Amino acid sequence: MSERQSVKVIIGGEEFTVRSELSAEYTQQVAQYFDVVLESVRGSLPTVEAHKTAILAGLAVTDELFQGRRGDGETADRISRLTDELARMVPPGKRGPGSGPSSDE
Repeated sequence: MSERQSVKVIIGGEEFTVRSELSAEYTQQVAQYFDVVLESVRGSLPTVEAHKTAILAGLAVTDELFQGRRGDGETADRISRLTDELARMVPPGKRGPGSGPSSDE
């Protein structure tokens, strides 16, 4: 396990110290991304209280995560289906072990 390091980040105009095993550069990138989302929410809802704006920004980032995961799953399913289709096109004697449908079709 890597050693934890302290990284100073700015989010919403405030400085925070984050302790993480991840690289300082990565931690900065994550904080900067969240800050951009936070500022976007603030800009579209200027009268909303700061803590509620932070919650809405967190929900927006979580939605992006879920959308990405869903997209990854759909992509993996498509690749699996294509692999199966391609395997059926290869003559049984030329298929490698464990590739696609069994040769006893």
